[in-house]
Amino acid sequence: MFFVDTLETEGLGNRSYLAGGARTAVAVDPPRDIDRVLARAARRGVRIVAVAETHVHNDYVTGGLELARLTGARYLVPAGAEVAYTRVPVADGDLEPVDEDLTLRAVATPGHTPHHTSYVLQEAGHAVAAFTGGSLLIGGVGRPDLVEPRLTERLARAQHASVHRLAAELADEVPVLPTHGFGSFCSSSAAGGEGGTIGGEKAANPGLLQDVDTFVKELLAGLDDVPAYYAHMGPANTGGPAPVDLTAPRRADAEEIGRRLAAGEWVVDLRGRVAFAAGHVAGAFNFEVDGQLATYLAWMIPWGKPVTLLAESAEDLARAQRELTRVGIDRPAAASVGTPADWIADGTAPAAFRRGTFADLAAARERGADVVVVDVRRDGERAGGWIEGSVHLPLHQLHHRLDEVPEGTVWVHCAGGMRAAIAASVLDAAGREVVAVDDGYAAAAEAGLTLRTTD
Repeated sequence: MFFVDTLETEGLGNRSYLAGGARTAVAVDPPRDIDRVLARAARRGVRIVAVAETHVHNDYVTGGLELARLTGARYLVPAGAEVAYTRVPVADGDLEPVDEDLTLRAVATPGHTPHHTSYVLQEAGHAVAAFTGGSLLIGGVGRPDLVEPRLTERLARAQHASVHRLAAELADEVPVLPTHGFGSFCSSSAAGGEGGTIGGEKAANPGLLQDVDTFVKELLAGLDDVPAYYAHMGPANTGGPAPVDLTAPRRADAEEIGRRLAAGEWVVDLRGRVAFAAGHVAGAFNFEVDGQLATYLAWMIPWGKPVTLLAESAEDLARAQRELTRVGIDRPAAASVGTPADWIADGTAPAAFRRGTFADLAAARERGADVVVVDVRRDGERAGGWIEGSVHLPLHQLHHRLDEVPEGTVWVHCAGGMRAAIAASVLDAAGREVVAVDDGYAAAAEAGLTLRTTD
């Protein structure tokens, strides 16, 4: 008998896997914080004998090299990937023993990257699971534009061929177990779902239903923005990531927090957006620990800029620190646990700003208030419709384009509220009067705001 355990990294929209038998196992695309993988192996009572990478990742720092070093496992990396460390180069058709009657078969599936390789888990020679990485996803495919612009169309065509190869070689009942596609920006579309099979993908996946020209045209037309930090992930994984350090950061008092802000460093408040709006350190930015912290902080912060974390609890601080290591923000410069009263100098009042709904925005416009509406959704989201008269400044560009925000009280919105809260904190830190719209975008029409779909 075999097992497959899934390790979710929800903030990044990725999954890793531990698969094996009674005694030994393989880890596929492990996260940076490998203690999670080791704990799962310990609960299973198995020894990790192989670590397999489907590709050199663009969206997170891998824990594969360190996991292989600690366990003595064979580190399987596609042969076409140029890396700076010793590994076992894997080519199409290679077999890797996992446990008695269990083997891992490499299947070349270029497209997400030129060297991308999927792995088929075989029991007594029969396929029982397919680890498809960034190739065949649930309802979609991995995006082909993260390596080199000149290769994008060629990789899109390769992606089409690769998913068709998997569908042709594997039985309908074989589970499809991708790494990306659960909110990851490595997915070419809103791929997701709890799980899938080859048969299910044959019936629903555009990559398996469209001819290659239609597939490539629609795939390229639908590509979303690329998080800025992706530019740093590939080199980190190619060079060989350092072991992760999750020990507690040094603690900062109010004086040090103020000094770091004055020096232009980033101070990040991890509390919920309601609490932050009610009172915070002037100049701090709000990235909720329960939101997509790693994605948006890593996307927006100037790479290498020191960051100080403020949290309500030691648990929240530890969660944030773990998330940030996954995208290469390894050590906070400092941190503090408590409330704004602990983080600001004596005699100084916390900063605050208003929150509202789309109905509140509509009412303000009706009153003739000096209202500026800023939409911080991404281009693809705004293409589906926007509030008439709104200024479009995607969140990840906002801090570079503050001079484009017109004078007046800024009502900032996204699709649900989380990104609007980040944007409001950026605008507040810049000295603007701001209202964070904490509301679902569907409520804009219900509030009577005029929506446009064409200029």
